[in-house]
Amino acid sequence: MNRPEAGRKPRPIAASLEHERANPRGTPPSMAHILAAAPHRMMFFAGATAVLLSMLWWTLALAAGTWSWAHWPQAPIPTIWAHAMLAQYGMLGPFIFGFTLTVFPRWSGQPELRRGAYVPVFIGVFGGYVLAVIGLLDLRPLLLAGFALLLAGWLYGITRLLGVLRTARSRDHWAWSILAALTLGALGLALFLAFLLGAPPALAIAAIRIGTFAFLMPVFFTVTHRMLPFFSSSVIAGYRVVRPAWSLPTAWLLLLAHLLLGALDQPRLRALSDALLALLFLGHWIAWQPWKARRPGLLSVLYMAFAWLPLGFALFAVGGMYGEGNYGAWDMAALHALTVGFFGSMLVAMVTRVTHGHSGRPLRMGAIPWFTFLALQAVAIARVIDSLAGYGALAYTLTGAAWVAAFLPWALRAAWIYLTPRRDGRPG
Repeated sequence: MNRPEAGRKPRPIAASLEHERANPRGTPPSMAHILAAAPHRMMFFAGATAVLLSMLWWTLALAAGTWSWAHWPQAPIPTIWAHAMLAQYGMLGPFIFGFTLTVFPRWSGQPELRRGAYVPVFIGVFGGYVLAVIGLLDLRPLLLAGFALLLAGWLYGITRLLGVLRTARSRDHWAWSILAALTLGALGLALFLAFLLGAPPALAIAAIRIGTFAFLMPVFFTVTHRMLPFFSSSVIAGYRVVRPAWSLPTAWLLLLAHLLLGALDQPRLRALSDALLALLFLGHWIAWQPWKARRPGLLSVLYMAFAWLPLGFALFAVGGMYGEGNYGAWDMAALHALTVGFFGSMLVAMVTRVTHGHSGRPLRMGAIPWFTFLALQAVAIARVIDSLAGYGALAYTLTGAAWVAAFLPWALRAAWIYLTPRRDGRPG
């Protein structure tokens, strides 16, 4: 009997059979086959591409305004609205679908989803995003078609996730919270599509705010609420897990209050909900014992990323107490603390962990993720200061370029990982 080479683990039988079925003649799999091997591969590849494409377009659009480029094609809609929609739904959306399509079956003890469940999501969400970005080059029909396709892929993804949860033996409140946020995200996309078809601009503004406070914020907090104590307990001896059942519904209630009071232009009343959110998130950060998580780096970055969350809502509360209207200086500082600081940092931390774990790599940060994470902290700080100080268009353009420079090596490395087989020879 042949024995495995010294220092090498034998390929699991299931993995070998899967490999033989996929490659009956022993031919190496194509990049398309590798990319479609697991939902996180396809959707994270889409997200990594969108991280660069979205911010590259935004930086060029800012530069065109800063230096008066006469021949830069004008977007058919206000550029700030296009930036907000495509960054939230088109850039972060694929990462969220890649995560949920991977973990929902695991959380509910069910088999992994087949390709028919996630390839259409990739085609709809990523294909729609790409069409929409091209449509921003003064091609309104493509912009409209892109958002329509994006919404169709989004709805298909929700139905597949709902199917997983409905057949689960037990109710997972974290999964249902994420699904509720994705459903509200679909509402936001539908409102924006209605705006593109001629509905009042108020629907576009509502879609953008829903994306931040009813879609992304609940998703990111729910995932952190479940996973950060779990990751900590797996590496820190004597770690005390804190995941109170009341905090998710409380966060939902306060986030919806922020959304409603902002829509009613009631800054002082909104400041109360924002102050409570800041206290809620700060209380969780302290309860999760960040002082115990200085190592490994892949854990400590999660705590550093989460620290932006209470800071962002504290800035919102200050602006509201001053009676500042929607999206004044304090609101813009708060918004960038949340979007660049919290969403961006948590994206790098979480996606790096999932990417390494699902590609057979060691669970550590490495030089490129550390560079991107630390550079992103500088970008976030610069955007917060600029929002309060009002340095102007040039500073805004430069920080957009800094985002692209920070994410470029991380996104290229991630894309290469998604297009190459796992290091350990396992499927997926």
